[in-house]
Order: sequence, then structure tokens, then C-alpha cells
Amino acid sequence: MINRELIRLKVVQLSYAYYQNGTHKLDTAEKDLFTSLSKAYDLYLYLLELMVEITRIAERAYLTAVQRAERLGEKTRPNTRFVNNQFIAQLRVNHQLEDFTENQKKTWANDEDFVRRLFKQVQESEAYQEWMAQEGQTTYEEDREFWRRLYKEVLVDNEDLDQLLEEKSIFWNDDRFIVDTFVMKTIRRFERKNGANQQLLPEFRDEEDREFARRLFRASMLGADSYRQLIAQSLRNWDLERLALMDLLVMQTALAEMMTFPNIPLTVTINEYVDISKYYSTPRSGGYINGMLDAIARRLIEEGRLKKELPEARSAAKAAQAAQAEETEETEEPKE
Repeated sequence: MINRELIRLKVVQLSYAYYQNGTHKLDTAEKDLFTSLSKAYDLYLYLLELMVEITRIAERAYLTAVQRAERLGEKTRPNTRFVNNQFIAQLRVNHQLEDFTENQKKTWANDEDFVRRLFKQVQESEAYQEWMAQEGQTTYEEDREFWRRLYKEVLVDNEDLDQLLEEKSIFWNDDRFIVDTFVMKTIRRFERKNGANQQLLPEFRDEEDREFARRLFRASMLGADSYRQLIAQSLRNWDLERLALMDLLVMQTALAEMMTFPNIPLTVTINEYVDISKYYSTPRSGGYINGMLDAIARRLIEEGRLKKELPEARSAAKAAQAAQAEETEETEEPKE
């Protein structure tokens, strides 16, 4: 589950913490990096468990409705379409998810009131109302795809859920936008034939990705002075000290990746860190960082210090100059 997109994001986050806490203990910071990555995997499993918990709340509501109907002598019984979902029945007995709940002691049992409110949001959603209005038996595939739609419609970008998760872990709120994509990917990959042995996404795809995280973080920290010198050499009418710290760290980490991992194309590296800057830094940072990294990469290639290729596009120098011109026109200095 922990892919390189998430690793890059975490390296930038932990780099920021590394410089902000003032201790500059690399081993401790590296340990924090892997703790943060592990917490992201916990969030992935915790959100899978949330779907099961919402269904448990729905089952209790269903039983209450049945008892009420019996007391009143009503012949019509409540709709079972939601509580009898075949995908959720499979997820509920998944061995990996059961192990996580038992070993990590992470359940939604202490947040029953919150889950009840969340179930109400589910009931009010368009996906739920359309689903419950349909008649006839459903297939496993239909049940599974219903939950993919419901998750996207109700749980993604849910402010109440974001707030609760942030209270539970300082790491989780920033991870949501990536972890949600992994949850929906997992739903899509479920197959009835796999039963309780359905494989969830692994914490790391392989040992290579774990090593990528370690090497990228150490390269960024240990080579910081040289990377910042490269950045300073590309600045025009702007001091390095006035550059927003997050912009600086995004470029520093990007340069570490460019110089340390020869098999990763430059366009991949630049695009990934431009995306990170759009999420964590100022509105203008994306274009600015794109121009700067492009210009630095081309200079390193010309000097023979970087054995990679960068597709021809508009002049990198002009791109960097334009980005910096926009920056210097601002009346306020970039914020950290």
C-alpha cells in the first residue's frame, strides 16, 4: 500500500519536522519516518474496518425496526438490501483485518455515537437512497461496486471523519487523500472466490520501496548543503533565506531523488514534487518549483553531473525566470 507517492510525501513532511524541532538527530528522524509510514498503513486498515462498523450499526437499526413492526402488527418488513451486502460480509471475516483489530486493539467500539451519525449521513446520501429503492436480488459485484460509490460519496472529504481521525493520530489527517485511494482500490480488487483469505494491500510492495524511503530521506538530509547551493545558484533577485521553507524542502528532496536514483526519469521526479508543493505550499509554488527544478536539471545535464534526459519544452531558464518574477512581485515574503 505504501507506494512511492506516499513515501515522497512523508519524506518532505519529516524533513520539515527535522528542521523545525532543532535537534537534527538523523537516526531519530529516520525512525519517525518509518513510524509515520506505518501509521498510514494502520489508517488504511482502520478505514476498511469502518465500513464493517457502519454495517453493524445498520444491523442494529434494522433489528429495532423489525421489533417495532412486530409490536405494531405490520406485515411489511424493513429493507435488508444494505445489511445483507455480500462484499461487507466477506470483508467482515477477512483474516488480515481481524488480525489488525485484535493485535493493534484499534476498533470503532469507543466511537459508536460517531459511527451512528456517520450512518445517518450514509442514509441521506444519493447512493444509499438509489440502492435501497431498487428491487430484486443483487450480485456480489453489484454489492461491491455499491460500496465503492458509497465510500467515495460519503467518506472521502468527510470533515467530521477528518476531525475524528486527527484527534486519534497526528499523522492521519495528512494521509487521508492518498489512503482513501488505496481503500477504493482494495474494494475493487475483492473477489468472492477468495473468501476470508482475500489479500489486502501489503504495507510495502517490496523491500525495494522500503529501501527507497530510507535512501531518499538520508540523501536529502546528508546532501542538503549541496542541493541548497544548486537552488541558490538558480535564484534571480531572491535570497535563499527568503524562500518558503516548504518550497525549499520540496526542491531539496526532489534534487536528492534526481541525483541518487538513476533509474527514475526526471519528468516523474519533477511532476511528483510539483504535486506535493501544490498540496503543502503556496498557490504559486507549483509553477515556481517546476521551473526551478527544470532549470537545475538541465544545467546538471549540460555539466555532465546528471546522466538523465529531460524532454525539450519551453526554455527552462525562461520558465524559472517567469516563476521568480511572479514571486518577487508579491508584496509579502513567502510564508513558511
